[in-house]
Amino acid sequence: MPESKLTPPDSLVTERLLLRKPRPDDAPLIFAAYAQDPEVTRYLTFRPHRELRDSNEAVARFLENWCSGKSYCWLIFRRENEQLVGAISAREDQGINLGYLVARPYWRRGFMSEAVSAVAEWAFAQPGVFRVWAVCDLENEASARLLEKNGFHQEGILRKWSLHPNISDIPRDCYCYAKTRSKRLPIFSRTSKN
Repeated sequence: MPESKLTPPDSLVTERLLLRKPRPDDAPLIFAAYAQDPEVTRYLTFRPHRELRDSNEAVARFLENWCSGKSYCWLIFRRENEQLVGAISAREDQGINLGYLVARPYWRRGFMSEAVSAVAEWAFAQPGVFRVWAVCDLENEASARLLEKNGFHQEGILRKWSLHPNISDIPRDCYCYAKTRSKRLPIFSRTSKN
């Protein structure tokens, strides 16, 4: 994979949320908040974590991927009480591909909508990014609604696209949703003052 040209911020702030790059000491929070919950991981590509070591390994992967430019994961915290709400990641792949999850106590409260909006806004501020997209299992109605609410348009169904081991040993059909921008960003020139 070519070296990433993106320089993502370590954190993004919204009205209610702080999205920030993971830290090694976040593993216990991740484990407790969502990683061991089979309902949260149902439509994801990993099985629920059985022990804290699984979450430690996940955080190490997040940080390694961040350094290599493979993908960028932000943990999502409520600003008012610093509770871990979920996570969202972005990776360069024909634009920016998003993946996300929300801890069960925070379902249907608009937090992920706010996070998706913030990451899409950041992505579209990058000069070479014209497309932000995500896939979701055909049965994951909540994820489809979230994307539609955020202005993503369903482009079709990707057959046998993603393995969701918590549901099936066979790759699952997924909806593909995308949001695009049609205009180039203005190029600003700096003039030096003598």
